[in-house]
Amino acid sequence: MNPKPKISIHELTKVFYKKHNSVTALENISIDIEEGEFVCLVGPSGCGKTTLLRIVAGLENQSSGGFRIQKSNMDRPNQSMVFQERGILPWLTVAENAAFGLNMRHLPKAQVKERTDYFLNKVGLTKFAHMYPKELSGGMKQRVSIARAFANDPEILLMDEPFGALDEQNRHILQEELLSIWAETKKTVLFITHSIDEALYLSDRVLLMSAQPGKITAEIKIDLPRPRKLEDIRSNPEMADVFLYIWQHLQTEVQGSRL
Repeated sequence: MNPKPKISIHELTKVFYKKHNSVTALENISIDIEEGEFVCLVGPSGCGKTTLLRIVAGLENQSSGGFRIQKSNMDRPNQSMVFQERGILPWLTVAENAAFGLNMRHLPKAQVKERTDYFLNKVGLTKFAHMYPKELSGGMKQRVSIARAFANDPEILLMDEPFGALDEQNRHILQEELLSIWAETKKTVLFITHSIDEALYLSDRVLLMSAQPGKITAEIKIDLPRPRKLEDIRSNPEMADVFLYIWQHLQTEVQGSRL
């Protein structure tokens, strides 16, 4: 018998109401995500990707339908969310930010320090542990967010364009670090991106979303061995076809939303 999906979303719809108007952000979303799977959501701006992540994170309520997270360890939090920016607290040091979730769970100090030190080392921030966010670059702040998310040891990682504001070189460095930690921890990841290259490089599966109201219109399995190299993906004829397919999907959805 197949194990139950880690995340199961069934006919989920979200409608926002404002005075006498309503906007359907998501419509009948149904997806299953397996334990340890890395799934990327790709769609035009405003299609409801972030709303979907916020619902799964418990930050927003759906209007109808629902989702289930198959919990495997009652001592772990369900999920941690990594945002594109503003994800770390300016009054805390790098180490304090990375330890924030662990401290909120009131874990023993020795365990907090061990896990915090381990993941700060993984993202190359050990020597910056006592610095404050205002002293860090954008890429370093995102490393803190990633270290905090993994240190908290959640069942699921929800990542909302975490590298979207970075230059290409820093983006690729953090992608490699993320994949390295993911390969070790095998967390279940739901990752939003506007970058087709990023989706092909990171994911086991890409889910394409329509323009508003957001629906899942296609899913693409990325059958490439790991570890991957970005240059190998770019030179792979099959991946070039997939890239073009996703590009044309986005173009069609963006143009259709303007009519």
